Amino acid sequence: MTRFTLAQVKAETYKAKDAWWTVYLTDPLAGRLVVWTANRTSITPNQLTAGAGVLGLLSALAFLVPAFTPGTGWPWLVAGALLFHLSFVLDCMDGKIARLKGTGSLFGTWVDFVFDRIRFFGCVMALLIGQWLSTGEVAYLILAPVVVFFDLLRYLNGPQVAKTRRTMNQKLAEAEGRPEPAQAAEPAGDPEDAENGAPEPARAADAPRPAGLYPRVRDTLLRHRVRPHLFSGIEFEMFLCVVAPITVLVALFTPLNSLIIPVAVFSVLALSFFEVVLVARLYKDTRRFEARMAQLIASGDAVSGNGSQTSGS
Repeated sequence: MTRFTLAQVKAETYKAKDAWWTVYLTDPLAGRLVVWTANRTSITPNQLTAGAGVLGLLSALAFLVPAFTPGTGWPWLVAGALLFHLSFVLDCMDGKIARLKGTGSLFGTWVDFVFDRIRFFGCVMALLIGQWLSTGEVAYLILAPVVVFFDLLRYLNGPQVAKTRRTMNQKLAEAEGRPEPAQAAEPAGDPEDAENGAPEPARAADAPRPAGLYPRVRDTLLRHRVRPHLFSGIEFEMFLCVVAPITVLVALFTPLNSLIIPVAVFSVLALSFFEVVLVARLYKDTRRFEARMAQLIASGDAVSGNGSQTSGS
């Protein structure tokens, strides 16, 4: 019987680039649980997905309890936050088990994606509407559609950016007469994975990387598997469903109430900022791509679609 090790789990199931929340707060636990689960049980990825869904449901129910039991709010909010994080740990485990044992399926990928969206929507709505019912503050009710809008926006934007990058890579490879760069498989989970998995187009292979603060920070982050998109969908979900409800603890030690509203506003602004950065990077890459294509055509080095080289005259 195969005995899986933590080193094997890291090598075969960890992403080369991932969200910092996953790298530092999820993988250290999920990786070790995968070793134990893979070696000692026959639990399947779909069963782990179902377990994540159950924990997500319990999290949503915990977030709703304060609306119906005044005076007992903070323990339930903290419990809901912990349950949501544990559901995310299980959600990470199902993909790792599937890759480690080769037991994944296309239908299981679809189920995982749909359950992720249902879990987040149900939990964040339970948190915000539950707080509105228990406090009467209309700000919670206003935040609910705003949060849903920005979650939808990033799910539309990420794959579309990835699609544009793939198109540029394909056209540039055809024009230069070289094989198209290998594309990372587009995951069903976080859309920023797809965008970050696409290599940057229109940059010569031997061109030096630009100097400056950002390239140095980017390289440092990548050495630790952290992608430069520092506030992606994962951080958005975790800040709303884990960090925000836990801030209710500040009311136990200070005159302040919970910081759910400030954390939610920060999450929306941070996600918006990095989405703008993502689009700005895409714009720069499209300009570089267009300049490179024009250079190839002007020099006569462009290769036509049938593999023949175009003439510069």
